[in-house]
Formats: sequence, C-alpha cells, structure tokens
Amino acid sequence: MKHLVSLFLKFSAWLVAILKPLGFWGAGLIAMLDSSTIPVPMDLIISGYVWADRRHFFLYCLMAAVGSTIGGLLPFYLGRAGGELFLLKRIDRARYEQLRDRFERQEFFALFVPSMLPPPTPWKLFVFGAGVFEMKIRDFLAAVFLGRLVRFTAEGLLVLYYGPEIVTVVHELAKKHLVAMLVGIGVILGLLVLLAVRKGISKKRTGEFEN
Repeated sequence: MKHLVSLFLKFSAWLVAILKPLGFWGAGLIAMLDSSTIPVPMDLIISGYVWADRRHFFLYCLMAAVGSTIGGLLPFYLGRAGGELFLLKRIDRARYEQLRDRFERQEFFALFVPSMLPPPTPWKLFVFGAGVFEMKIRDFLAAVFLGRLVRFTAEGLLVLYYGPEIVTVVHELAKKHLVAMLVGIGVILGLLVLLAVRKGISKKRTGEFEN
C-alpha cells in the first residue's frame, strides 16, 4: 500500500510539474483533473500560483473554479448513470437517506457549501450524490462554480496577506474543527437566505402599495 501511495504522489508531482508552466490554463487543467479523476493538493498548488503572480491572483482562482466545475461533471454523470448501489456500498443507509433529504430540501446549498469547504470535506461524495439524486445540471454547475470560486478566492486573499503557509494552517484547523466550521457556515447562509427573503417580501409589498 505504501508503495502505491508513493507512486501516486510521484505521478501527481510529475503531472503538476508538466501543467504548472501553462499559467492560469494550467491551474484550470489541474483543477479539472483533481475534480474528475486524479486528486492533487489543489489548494497548495493555487497558493503557489497566487504567490508567484500576485497581480493576477483572481484569474488563477477563476480558472481553477472553472476547471473544477468541468471536472466535477464526470462523477456527477457517473452518479446519474445509476450510482445508487455504488453509493450505498460506500455509506450506510442512514447516511444515504440524510444526503438524499438534504438534496430534496435545498439541492443548491447542499452542494454549494461542500464545494467551498477545504479538505477533508468529502466533496466527490456530494457531487456523486448530486448525480444520483438527479440534480438539475444548471444548478449543479452554478453551485460548484460559485462554491469553488469562494474557496479559492478566500484562500488566494489569505495567501496575499499571510503567505502560502496559511493554507496549511487552514487545512489543519478544518480537520480539527470541521463540524464547528460547517455549523458556522450554515448559520451565516441561513441568515443570508432570511435577509434575501425579507428583502423580496418588502419589495413585493412596496410594489403592491404603489399599484
């Protein structure tokens, strides 16, 4: 097993070394591979791009978000092609039903939130589940793209202010406090949705009053 892991790490490093000189196109291609088939330390790679070319940091974050979205289509369509049994082999029935209920209640946020969280979030599980539960392709693309753009942009800004080492610190905190992070983000998103609903109701009432 250790030998296989070592070979995999060497292959990933070789692949990154080939694609990295392509600049922001390389960032997009690496993100595409990471989301579809070959997992790589994406956040560390993007932090290296940002630190080396600070003036164009957002372009790297944007291309990584685009590449990650395109790459995510592979596990998404695998799930849609009949991945329910495969998913049940990986998680128990209770977890499966919980994941299904989450997509039924609010499929956009069910994928948007995992897409913007750093490792060890099991992102591919949610993408595969989105396919299994037949999420609309438009909503899938929007949720993954926006989530990934938030994640990479936030990390890029942190790198600009604190240096590339901050990415490792964030990952360690995420591993130790993932539940607290999810709860915090859930509360923030809930407040944003509440504000949006209240704003929409206020506009509707104003329109009715004017009419």
